[in-house]
Amino acid sequence: MTRLTPTCLLLDLDGTLVDSGPGISASVTKALLSVGADIPEAPTLRTFIGPPMYESFRHVLGLDESTARRALERYRTEYAETGALDSRPYDGIPALLDALAGAGLPMAVATSKVEDQAERITRHHGLASRLVTVCGTSDGAGRETKRAVIRECLDRFRTYGVDISRPLMVGDRGYDVDSAAAEGIATIHVRWGYGDPAEAAGAVASADSPEMLAKMLLDATLRPGQASPAPS
Repeated sequence: MTRLTPTCLLLDLDGTLVDSGPGISASVTKALLSVGADIPEAPTLRTFIGPPMYESFRHVLGLDESTARRALERYRTEYAETGALDSRPYDGIPALLDALAGAGLPMAVATSKVEDQAERITRHHGLASRLVTVCGTSDGAGRETKRAVIRECLDRFRTYGVDISRPLMVGDRGYDVDSAAAEGIATIHVRWGYGDPAEAAGAVASADSPEMLAKMLLDATLRPGQASPAPS
């Protein structure tokens, strides 16, 4: 039995709170067409949902730096215009956030998405009122990685007087798990998003649904039947 007593939660956005796949995939496709790059098959395109987009352009597709930067600029334009709001909260997410907020557990979004779009999405879907802050990447602030986002999120928590002695990350991708681990933070992997089961490696547990996640966090103990162990 694994004991979890988090003092605050860092929540991924894409693939964890909201299904943002349609808007991201459409915006990526338009961006790649604009720079003359090939459009990847659907399984590869799916991997773009979550990690920093520039890194996906560079390291998944192998675009050179200049082309990747141009694709990123076009992606952000397309996403701001049409893609961001082509998303929806997963079933059970509003109830999950209500239950956790009602239990007094401070929560924040920590996402690789550009911060202003993350704020826009959480407001549009009525999620922002349950959150202490929404933290994303920012070129101006030099915040380009999930690790940097996590550090900024903890700093903001501290500013608001939140106890950050036992933070816990919740996310659907291995990038979430690895980035949090690099900052000394445990992660619960969620299985309803865009990651595959292997991406749970290194997580303390996995949850199949928002309802299961709520039970795990509200009970503060992982019991048989409430979660499956993360693959080793």
